[in-house]
Amino acid sequence: MKQKKFILQESEIPTQWYNIQADMPNKPLPPLNPKTHQPLSADDLSHIFNKECSKQELDQDHAWIDIPEDVLEKYTFYRSTPLVRAYALEEALGTPAHIYFKNESTNPLGSHKINSALPQCYYCKQEGDTNVTTETGAGQWGAALSYAAKLYGLEAAVYQVKITMQQKPYRSSIMRTFGATVEGSPSMSTRAGKNII
Repeated sequence: MKQKKFILQESEIPTQWYNIQADMPNKPLPPLNPKTHQPLSADDLSHIFNKECSKQELDQDHAWIDIPEDVLEKYTFYRSTPLVRAYALEEALGTPAHIYFKNESTNPLGSHKINSALPQCYYCKQEGDTNVTTETGAGQWGAALSYAAKLYGLEAAVYQVKITMQQKPYRSSIMRTFGATVEGSPSMSTRAGKNII
């Protein structure tokens, strides 16, 4: 029988994030502060993100960033997901190429979103924040952040696109299960929402 699934052992999960900017010969231009039109600093970004994530976002020097031990531990709750060989697709296409896909179908938090939400909430907790707020469209990001916030003892408020919230009510249920407050957006609870409504 052909091997169909390949699963990375927990001991083989990477211990560092790769920062492609450091290896790019032509670095991307820095994002600009909308008020000053000058390159954003980590301090500028820290009004939206935690300080550590702001620093990492602008880092163009370090190709490898250590993943905090606590985040690595929480990654093992759901990693690794199987890499599956798509034999039927190869046959249907008549290709000699080997085709693989990551099977993320059993993870309701989204494939890559929880990978980002966990360290964001970890750093928020380390920096003394008590809550996180976000927007979400279909709801995977909101669910991932709600879960990560719960793991780190943070309150979470999620503003979900109102029509999507109505079309996919189970996503809101997942977020609320993790303790998040969820509001349809636009909402009367924000200045921007009031202006739109």
